[in-house]
Amino acid sequence: MGFRHNNVLHGNHFRKDWQSRVRTWFNQPGRKLRRRNARKAKAATLGVRPLAHLRPAVRAPTVRYNMKVREGRGFTLAELKEAGIGRKAARGVGIVVDHRRRNLSEEGKALNVLRLKAYKEKLIVFPKNAKKPKKGDSTGADLTATTTRLQVALPDPYQAEAPRKITDEEHQFQAYRTLREARALYRHEGKRKANAAKRDEEEAAKKK
Repeated sequence: MGFRHNNVLHGNHFRKDWQSRVRTWFNQPGRKLRRRNARKAKAATLGVRPLAHLRPAVRAPTVRYNMKVREGRGFTLAELKEAGIGRKAARGVGIVVDHRRRNLSEEGKALNVLRLKAYKEKLIVFPKNAKKPKKGDSTGADLTATTTRLQVALPDPYQAEAPRKITDEEHQFQAYRTLREARALYRHEGKRKANAAKRDEEEAAKKK
C-alpha cells in the first residue's frame, strides 16, 4: 500500500481478533438430522392424513419461464365447482382454495379439475362417529383398506408427439403474417363496423 500525493492517510486497523468474531455453520449436519426427525414425528402424529396440501398445477409467469409447470397458491372456485367439491369442504380435506385466482384458459382449468377428481377418488375420509357418518365420509371397505400417502403428481409440461412428416399445408402456412392480419382485424374492427353502419344509413337515405 503506497502513499502518494496530498491524500488522507489510511487508518486501517488489522488487530481486531477476527477469529473470535467469525460466524461458523458447523451445526448444519445436526440441524439436518433434527429436521428429518421432526418430519418423521409429525408424520406419525398425523397418521394417514396428507403431509402437504393439494395445490393446482399452474404455468410460471412471463415468456421466459412459462414452459415450466409448478404448484400454484390454490384452486379457483370454478375448478372446485366443476369437480363437485364445496369451498368449505375442500379446506377440511387438505385442498387449498384461492378465491382471487382466475382461470385464463380452458386447458388449465380442465387440467386442475382432473387433478381434483383424481385426489377425490383416492381420498379416504374417516368419520368422527363411525355409527353416524356424515355426507362425504368414507364407508364400507374403504375404511378397512390399506392406506398410503396421498400424492397427486404434477402433470408433464410437454405433451409428447410422435415424429411425423411435415405436410404441404404446414410448409405454406405463414405464422407471422397470420398473426399480423389477426391483430389488424382486431384493431380496426370497431372503425370498420362504424363505417359499415354509416354507409348503410347513407344508402337508406338515398332510397328515401
